[in-house]
Parts: sequence; structure tokens; C-alpha cells
Amino acid sequence: MHGQNRDLLVLLKQDLMTPQAMEYEVELLHELLYMVEKVENLIIAHEIIDINKYKVTNKSFHLHQYFRQKNSVAFVFLNCKN
Repeated sequence: MHGQNRDLLVLLKQDLMTPQAMEYEVELLHELLYMVEKVENLIIAHEIIDINKYKVTNKSFHLHQYFRQKNSVAFVFLNCKN
């Protein structure tokens, strides 16, 4: 997982850590973030609130469209259900 293009700030309680242990911790963080950031998991955890139409939707098709669009529409919000 050395090919990740991400900046991470890792704060540890332990003062001394070997470089191998630090690399292992960073790899675990990359794996965790990879699972959390999947589109399917984002769709499960979010809903769209459209003030223009007075609608709230959590249909996967509409959420896919929302995540793919480049320009945002006025008064259409992404809400985390967690």
C-alpha cells in the first residue's frame, strides 16, 4: 500500500516506535480508510435533502448521481444519517 496518495498525521502515545511498527500502523490506517470511503458505504450512511422539492431521499440511484455530479445544485444538501 505504498502507492497511496494521502497525507496522514499520526499521533501516538508511545514515545519510541520502530520504523517498521510505524509503517504497520499507517498500513492499517490505509486499509481502514479504504473500507470506509467506498461509495457503497457512503450511500448507506447518507441521504439527500432537497429543499427545492421538499423531499428527502436515500435511494441509491439518486445518491450515485449526487456523488458523480461536478456542480452542486442550490438548496440540495447531503446529510449523514449517523
